Amino acid sequence: MRKVTVTVQNKEYQYDAGTSYEQIAKDFADKYDAKIVLVSADGRLRELHKILSNDCTLEFITLSEKIGMETYRRSATFLLVKAVHDVIGDDRKNHVVAQYTVGRGLLCKIIGTQITDQFVRSVHARMDELISQNIPIWKTSYSVEEARRIFAEAGMEDKVKLFKFRRASKVNVYSIGEYRDYYYGYMVPSTGYITHYDLFPYDEGLILQLPSRHSPNVVPPRSDSPKLQKTLEETSNWGESIGIKDVGDLNEMICNEGVQDVVLLQEAYMESRIAEIAKDIVKRGGRKFIMIAGPSSSGKTSFSYRLSIQLRALGMRPHPIALDNYFKNREDTPKDENGDYDFECLEAIDVEQFNKDMLNLLSGETVEIPSFNFKTGQREYKGDYKRLNENDILVIEGIHGLNEKMSHALPAESKYKIYISALTALNVDEHNRIATTDVRLIRRMVRDNRTRGTSASGTLNMWHSVRRGEEKNIFPFQESADAVFNSALIYELSVLKLYAEPLLFGISKEDPQYYEAKRLLKFLDYFLGFTSEGLPNNSLIREFVGGSIFNV
Repeated sequence: MRKVTVTVQNKEYQYDAGTSYEQIAKDFADKYDAKIVLVSADGRLRELHKILSNDCTLEFITLSEKIGMETYRRSATFLLVKAVHDVIGDDRKNHVVAQYTVGRGLLCKIIGTQITDQFVRSVHARMDELISQNIPIWKTSYSVEEARRIFAEAGMEDKVKLFKFRRASKVNVYSIGEYRDYYYGYMVPSTGYITHYDLFPYDEGLILQLPSRHSPNVVPPRSDSPKLQKTLEETSNWGESIGIKDVGDLNEMICNEGVQDVVLLQEAYMESRIAEIAKDIVKRGGRKFIMIAGPSSSGKTSFSYRLSIQLRALGMRPHPIALDNYFKNREDTPKDENGDYDFECLEAIDVEQFNKDMLNLLSGETVEIPSFNFKTGQREYKGDYKRLNENDILVIEGIHGLNEKMSHALPAESKYKIYISALTALNVDEHNRIATTDVRLIRRMVRDNRTRGTSASGTLNMWHSVRRGEEKNIFPFQESADAVFNSALIYELSVLKLYAEPLLFGISKEDPQYYEAKRLLKFLDYFLGFTSEGLPNNSLIREFVGGSIFNV
C-alpha cells in the first residue's frame, strides 16, 4: 500500500493512501478539548468521510470553532428531520419546517401533526436509536435536474423551486439510510457524532436544544424570549401571507411579479409597524425618553428617524440624542483584559452626567447636550441646548439604552424602551434557515466598506468581538423592551448580494477568513440580485448601501 506523509501540528506522520480523515482524526482526538468534526487539508475544508490521497498538511476543526458547531447543528437538524419522518411516515402533509431560534434552541414546526408528549418521546427515542446505530451520513453529487427530480418525487417542492434558480451544475444531497435531503454546508460523518441534544414540545412544533461552541458538551436549559418570539412569528406569518416563505418563493416573485411589488409590500409593512409603535408611545402618555437599543447593523439610526417622523405626524416634537455623546473622555475610558479601550462596556459612558441632564430636562430646565469628538477622544459642548415642553420627546439611541442602570434615575413612567434587530424569518428552504447574524454581518460588511474603506476581511475579523459585546451588553435586556421592532427586509439580501460578493471574492485563500467568505458566497448564490436604484430613499436598507435621505 502506498504511503503518504501527513503533517499535523508541525509534525510528520505516515499513513496509507485511502485512509479516511475520520480515522486520522481519531488518532489525534486526545490532543483536542472538543470533538473533531471537520478537517482542513492544505487549506481546503473537507468532511471527515473523505480519504487521503496525497501528502498534505492537516488542521482539525472542532466543535469549539464557529464552523465546527454550525456543522454539528446542521447535522442534528438533519437527524431530527429523519427521525420525524420515521415516526410519522412518508405523507408530505406531515413534515418539518425549521423556523427560527428560540432562546438557545431551534424551533421546528411540525406541519399536519398534533404535538403530544408521546410524539416528542417517540421522536426523541428514534433520534437516540439512530445515534446508537452510528449510521453514515453520505454526500452524493447530482446534476441540478436530477436533484429536482429526486425532491419532486419526495414531495419537497421547496427544494424543487430553490434549485430552479441554481447556477451551479451540481447539487450535493445528503442521506441517512434511504432518506435524502439537501443542506447548504458541511455535515459530520455519521449519526453517532450527535451526542448532545434535547427536545422540548413548543406550540405546533419542537425545540431542538443544542450546545454552544463555548460549552460543546453541555446542553443548556431551555430559555424563552416571548417578545422576540412573538415578533418572529408575526414576521413569518406576514411573509407566508404574501406568498414568500423561503428564497425560492422570493426569487419567483422577483421573476413573475417584479422587484417593485416585493419592495413596496415590505416597505408598507415596515412603515405600518413603526406607526403602531409611535401610536403606542403617544397613547401611554407622559413618555419623554424613547430608549432605543439593538445589536450592530440593526438599522437603529434609520429607524430613529422614521419613528420621529411618525411621532411628528401625531403632534409630538421628537429630538434625537445619541448615547455615544456621553462617552467619558478617552483618558477615563476603561480598558479590557488586553489593555485596549473598552468602548462597549457601560463604564465607558458617563452614566451619572446623562441621568443628571435628563432629570433636569424632565423638571423643565434648559440643558446643554454634549457631543463627543471621536478624533480627540473628548466630550465637547457646542451650544446644543434643549428644553422639554409639553409635546417634546427625546429619541435616545445607544447600545445600553435598555439597561436600567443607564437611566436608573429616570422614572419608569417617563421611559419607553424599544429593542430593534434584523430578525430574519425567511428560510433558504424548509430545512435550511437563514441566521439573523448572517444578515447583520453582510449589512455591516457593505456599510464598513462604503463608509470607512474597511475590507470584508477586516469586518469578518472583528465580528467575533462585536458579537461578544452584544451577548454581554444588549441581548440580556431585550425582553425588558416595551416594543420589539424587526428591521429585516424580506428582499434585502437580493440587494446586498451585489455589494457583498465583490468584497468577499477579494479575500484570498491565505486569509484566515477565507472559509467564512466562501460560506457567505455560497449562501448569497441562492438569491437573485437586483440593484438599489428603485428603492425608496427612506428605506432602512439605504443605511447600508447608501442613498438615504437621512443623515446615516
